[in-house]
Amino acid sequence: MRVPIEWLREYVDVPEGATGLQVAADLVRVGLEEEAIHGGGITGPLVVGRVLTKTPEEQKNGKVINWCTVDVGDANGTGEPQGIVCGAHNFEVGDTVVVVLPGAVLPGGFAISARKTYGHLSAGMICAADELGLPDDGSGGIILLPQRLGVDASTLTPGQDALPLLGLDRETVEVNVTPDRGYCFSMRGIAREYGHATGASFTDPVDALTTKAPAANDLGYPVRVDDPQGVRGAVGCDRYVARVVRGIDPNAPVPAWLATAVTEVGMRSISLPVDVTNYVMMALGQPLHAFDLGALGEEIVVRRARAGEKLTTLDGVERTLFAEDLLITDGGARPLALAGVMGGSDSEVSDSTADVLIEAAHFDPVSVARTARRHKLGSEASKRYERGVDPQIAAAAAQLAVDLLVQYGGGAVDEGVTDLDTTRAPQPIDFDPQQPTRLVGVAYSDDEVAESLDAVGCRVERNEPLWSVTPPTWRPDLTSGPDLVEEVARLRGYDAIPSVLPRPLAGRGLTASQRHRRNVANALAMAGLTEIISLPFVSDDVHDKLGFAADDARRTSVRLTNPLSDELPLIRTSVLATMMDSLKRNVARGFKDVALFEIGLVVAGEAGHAPTSPVGVHPAPEVLDAIRSAVPAQPRHVAWVAAGDSERKGWWGAGRGADWSDAIAVALQIGRVLGVDLTIEQAQVAPFHPGRCASIALPDGTVIGAAGELHPKVVAAFSLPARTVGGELDLDALSAYAERPGVASSIATFPQAHSDVALVVDASVPAARVETALRSGAGEHLESVALFDIYTGDQVGEGKKSLAYRLFFRSPERTLTTDEVNAARDAAVRAVDESVGASLRGA
Repeated sequence: MRVPIEWLREYVDVPEGATGLQVAADLVRVGLEEEAIHGGGITGPLVVGRVLTKTPEEQKNGKVINWCTVDVGDANGTGEPQGIVCGAHNFEVGDTVVVVLPGAVLPGGFAISARKTYGHLSAGMICAADELGLPDDGSGGIILLPQRLGVDASTLTPGQDALPLLGLDRETVEVNVTPDRGYCFSMRGIAREYGHATGASFTDPVDALTTKAPAANDLGYPVRVDDPQGVRGAVGCDRYVARVVRGIDPNAPVPAWLATAVTEVGMRSISLPVDVTNYVMMALGQPLHAFDLGALGEEIVVRRARAGEKLTTLDGVERTLFAEDLLITDGGARPLALAGVMGGSDSEVSDSTADVLIEAAHFDPVSVARTARRHKLGSEASKRYERGVDPQIAAAAAQLAVDLLVQYGGGAVDEGVTDLDTTRAPQPIDFDPQQPTRLVGVAYSDDEVAESLDAVGCRVERNEPLWSVTPPTWRPDLTSGPDLVEEVARLRGYDAIPSVLPRPLAGRGLTASQRHRRNVANALAMAGLTEIISLPFVSDDVHDKLGFAADDARRTSVRLTNPLSDELPLIRTSVLATMMDSLKRNVARGFKDVALFEIGLVVAGEAGHAPTSPVGVHPAPEVLDAIRSAVPAQPRHVAWVAAGDSERKGWWGAGRGADWSDAIAVALQIGRVLGVDLTIEQAQVAPFHPGRCASIALPDGTVIGAAGELHPKVVAAFSLPARTVGGELDLDALSAYAERPGVASSIATFPQAHSDVALVVDASVPAARVETALRSGAGEHLESVALFDIYTGDQVGEGKKSLAYRLFFRSPERTLTTDEVNAARDAAVRAVDESVGASLRGA
């Protein structure tokens, strides 16, 4: 909203000399944020001049210019007339004009200097309105000051400063108005807020207009509202005022002050009827519409649109109407306007319009907002209606428009007045006067609260224990106690509210699950992996690409009713599925050695049927339970993929490509970060290579994921680099296990003993099964087991392999003897023999 300071003075006492910055600062104190300061765009000498001579000269190209001498008094420092070349012709010798002299700068940064043109040294410029950023006064060229200002030429002196005469020294403050304060989309509302901020005396322009406006009578233009049910139970129009002015001069010029006012608030001066309606809207906040009375029938009917109806609006677009659109129609038949949004071209005021009907109505905010959005047709009127217009100022606004049309258009107002009024008075609010103190944290006395509410226009009845507060008609946003609290805090000053930092209480930090996720992410990042976030949506064929079996539970996904993309209608069941494109994209852009990880949610299971509940009614407990049960489980997984070299080559030697062991190492590192010793075992799990894959399990045997090299078919399906590796774990399950209470072990002070064994087993036997058997048979003193060598060859025979382990033993109570260590080792070997048929190498 643009606020010309001179216009603001008409409604509130703004101190003389107040600058735009000062006014903006005052408005900020009551919550109206400054957007910009406009005006004051001309610098340097702009003065009154009187034309002394005017000599037309035809140029070679046929153009006629005027070589003029202009009296500018002492403004040029010499007192001599100024020689100026001018291409306009709407002035004569003796006319009083506006002259800009060398050294001045016009809007747009146009600097004025003495320059030779058309064979003359032109020292300045005789100005037209558009060159100064002013609206055209109808002259179509050079500004003739007496006509524009409506004064006698004798009152103007050559050399006199023209900036204040034309209002070019005036400033306009642009403020940002929040959606809940629609009354501030008017000079009336801004002036009221300026009075709140500074204590300046505010004069409501509506008071005098309401007193002057005549009451409704039977002679008014017939208007009928045919919307008994409305939409959502709200009638689309609850007040409609119509006034008729006849005999307006179609060519009546727009007064300079009116054109300036309309221009300063950011609108374009068009014609007297249009400018008057725009002026009243910006002054009072009540949108008006002017109809050409000659284009109307015998009655105006306000109704909803019918299917298939069309209307060509003022912007020249033919629009197909919707059933919920509220219309102004001619006798209920022909649409004339989209109510509260934009008028139609059939009934617009034109250059030949002499009789005008002024409409001042109050329309349902939701209806107007929906119509504007359906037709993508926002307007200054709809912006105000959808935020709430004061329903009690329609008659006053119409009266102001009528007065201006009669005064400047030469028309005569009809005696008939139409005023259909079914508006409802604002409902009182039960208000606890201590609520502002409780919610804001500042001690407000009852008198301070009452004074603040009274200042915004509320009627306060100080009952016990609750006050009855009735909001003013221009504040439809005040509907509850907290709304009133906000007004108290705003008027008493936001700067009076102390800034107090809250003190965090112990035990209110991250949950255990959040700490685990953060620790895992930090560990993987430190290991060289890069975290990504991918959208959790996948295509229909993703499960086939991943090689999931027909009975794989991961094929059961949830289909979105309204997906962001028709190509990605499912929610992922595997984080790996959505990481493939990220890996492919990075490799395609030249990053050959890539390692990525992601922590995200997946769906596990099929969604059930969720019942619905009526809008505005809290669902019953059984309905809430049914809704919750219909939502599938959504565990959080961690997944990783890698391609290229895990160890780069250099002067130190050859590099090493990422392989299945790197993928499994990531899984084991995640377990170590959370203090869980994960177990691995060879497995065949999609989407991994059957011979280079391991299942990952918790110590209690619960399988939580898999890792290894991706299957060649999966790599080909996703167009990934060959030998790509990856893995995925159920992080929620791992985190839950990590939260189990542990038992701290005492520090061992006795020496450690170790013994090595080399066991020959079938080549198909996983090393993990051998290690498990060793641990089960070695006894209570076994501290750890480490595989340090694998051998295949002639010495162990075809189809066999040798696994060499080092067993570490320690007792917390004493030093173990050699016989005890050997006995424990032999027991471990027997357990392996019984479990997988192993034998000691060389035995």
